[in-house]
Amino acid sequence: MSARFKAVRTDSELECPEIDAALRERQIELVTLPEGISEGELCVAVRDADLLLMCYTPVTARVIAAAEKLKGIVKYGVGIDAIDIPTAIRRGIPVVNVPEYAEETVAEGAFALLMALAKKLVPISREIDAKGWAWPTQRWLGFDLAGRTLGIVGTGKIGRSMARMAIGFRMRVVGYDPNVSAEAMKAAGIEKVDQLNELLRTSDAVSIHATLNDSSRHLIGGLELSFMKPGALLINAARGAIVDEAALVVALREKVIAGAALDVFSQEPLHGEHPLAALFEMDNVILFPHLTFYTEEAMARLTDDTLARCFEILEGRPVLVKSHDPRLRAQTKGVVFGA
Repeated sequence: MSARFKAVRTDSELECPEIDAALRERQIELVTLPEGISEGELCVAVRDADLLLMCYTPVTARVIAAAEKLKGIVKYGVGIDAIDIPTAIRRGIPVVNVPEYAEETVAEGAFALLMALAKKLVPISREIDAKGWAWPTQRWLGFDLAGRTLGIVGTGKIGRSMARMAIGFRMRVVGYDPNVSAEAMKAAGIEKVDQLNELLRTSDAVSIHATLNDSSRHLIGGLELSFMKPGALLINAARGAIVDEAALVVALREKVIAGAALDVFSQEPLHGEHPLAALFEMDNVILFPHLTFYTEEAMARLTDDTLARCFEILEGRPVLVKSHDPRLRAQTKGVVFGA
């Protein structure tokens, strides 16, 4: 593989030194671009690129049209919502993601967020930092997970991993997922419920692990939040837009639910003027910077799979698509599908 190939990697704030080094060792010209680069600047950068690696930066129809030599788009992560896949398909440009690298990792992160909310770890830590101690007053009263009900929205691999952890803590687990049978859920220790509202009404905590698409966008809105128990907790480590975030701010402010832990947001990153900035000061909220995936083991898996897909593209071999997302499975050129 020679220097005739050029690769562009967006979102350079997400450090991927092994990926960058391996591409350069193959004599591939690599250009890294920061998060927030404009569409116009990206169009210029990809004009002569053979390969585009992206994580969060939108890859629009205009960007794809500008990339006259582009042989493939690799999402070094899972979510593909920022890629105009129909335009890529029309151009015959393969699009692939890395869907399996952090399934267990994200579930561990979501369960950690659940435990932190239930035990009020963050506000108690703030109190001891400020005052040196926290006495056992009503303000700090947490609750046990054992004997409680966890509702899981989206019972794919991450949701099932979350269920296994909850069952280990002697929780009852119920699940809502129109695409998964009751038999498959039962095998994972999950009781299937057919209506989302039923899950929301019966759960002491709700953890979201669904895929973002047209049917799941704002799946949890103001009405759905009103169905939850006043003492219930909401955890979202899937995609921010699955929750109507404005409605969530109102629900937390008005104590419709007891707390929330969020690892994902419709607009990232957060900042002082962000629509969710009101959550920064709430003791019943944990905000995590989309890092539940970020462990040594997960990043090693991400590196290996990303490089494998890159080299398939640049060497002209069919690209292995492991994801079962129908948007990726609609491709007919330059791809081969995993089981």
